[in-house]
Amino acid sequence: MFALLGAVLNAVQTVDHLAVEFVSAIRTSLLTVMMTSMTGLGSVTAGVVFVGLFYLAGWREEFVKSVVALSLLGVVVWGLMSLVERPFPPNPICITEGDTGVTSSFPSGHAAAVTAYAAIARNSDELPFAIAAGFAGLISFSRIYLGTHYLSDTLFGMGLGVAAVLFAERLLGRVGEDAVLDLLPFETDI
Repeated sequence: MFALLGAVLNAVQTVDHLAVEFVSAIRTSLLTVMMTSMTGLGSVTAGVVFVGLFYLAGWREEFVKSVVALSLLGVVVWGLMSLVERPFPPNPICITEGDTGVTSSFPSGHAAAVTAYAAIARNSDELPFAIAAGFAGLISFSRIYLGTHYLSDTLFGMGLGVAAVLFAERLLGRVGEDAVLDLLPFETDI
């Protein structure tokens, strides 16, 4: 069992290092500017803005689902980063997390968040799924391109984003949106 796990982890590391080499080979000034500009859309700050916009627009389902999913992701991503403490890839262009005390590249919280937005858009009457999914892919790739995460960190983060939305949908199906809204520390009229 442990031999199989070791073989899988070795294969993941090999693919991760090949991805680092590939990204290093395709880096250009223009692409770096583009990736640096868009990567912040997966940050906690951007998440607060997106959730606030959902609220202000009156998009109840998207608001509640994103509150549940992003809250769960915040705890899970922080916990995994603290537990795993995987070093960042070599030769990063920028480390956006370093300023907040996060010292691990596993998993990608940015990829988790933007994938959650895309997963929320999948069943939304308001959010365009194709555009959300396209941005999720680009922003997730930016994390690899900028050297802040390995490919496996990013793919795992994307999986967490989908899982968090599926959890949120299941939870909301059982308890209802009003139960979540009642737990918020402010009055809502959405």
